[in-house]
Amino acid sequence: MSTPCFNNQTQMNLKLKVWRQSGPKAKGRFENYTLEGVTSDMSFLEMLDVLNEKLIKEGKSPVEFESDCREGICGSCGCVINGQPHGPWQKTTVCQLHMRAFRDGDTVVIEPWRAEAFPVIKDLVVDRSAFDRIISAGGYTSAKSGQHADANAMLIGKPVADEAFDAATCIGCGACVAACPNASASLFTAAKITQLALLPQGHPERTTRASRMVAQMDAEGFGNCTNIGECRAACPKEISIDYIAKMRREYVGAMGAELSKPTKVTVGDGV
Repeated sequence: MSTPCFNNQTQMNLKLKVWRQSGPKAKGRFENYTLEGVTSDMSFLEMLDVLNEKLIKEGKSPVEFESDCREGICGSCGCVINGQPHGPWQKTTVCQLHMRAFRDGDTVVIEPWRAEAFPVIKDLVVDRSAFDRIISAGGYTSAKSGQHADANAMLIGKPVADEAFDAATCIGCGACVAACPNASASLFTAAKITQLALLPQGHPERTTRASRMVAQMDAEGFGNCTNIGECRAACPKEISIDYIAKMRREYVGAMGAELSKPTKVTVGDGV
């Protein structure tokens, strides 16, 4: 496990090697920048803000990157730092990474997620709408309109509720895809399938959910899981790789249910 580097330095000078790409079809390249006066208590995104202020003052195009909550909740801020999704600290998103993780004079290489299913929009920003389409394929529970039952009306054991909550902590940042040599989205998809499969509210659509979400994941061009485990190591929420095994069981069960359905025989001419 990586440990934050604490030292007495309050300021540092860094060499930044940042991926610049003007659009999805444009040829990208690394550009080098020198940034002075970076304080150790800055967040990584605050450091990028300082870089962009410098570039704007010089009449240059700022580096495009994503952020929203800056609290490690929304999953927007992902990028690869020195070859590691979200940077050197485990259980940490880019927005929660602080500059005390680096030393004065370090070279910091910053690039976007690398996956065919995550095309680069510009610089460090990638299109992660493939995740949205996987969710749309079945990552939900249908409910009739009208008054909902009380939240505690359906009793659920604490071990089951805790496991469902652990799966639900996935923020969809895409680090699992960026870390996987196969660019697999299995950890993300498995977390979303498992979260609902564990709870009684998710059981009515259990079989169709698994088959549709796995089919959509494959259609988006993500690679296959080969149990390397890099996804688990890069996940800022430490989503368990065990959920991939659960997803496979759900999928096999869905295929079995599909095959067990009675075949319709249409009686026509000559039969």
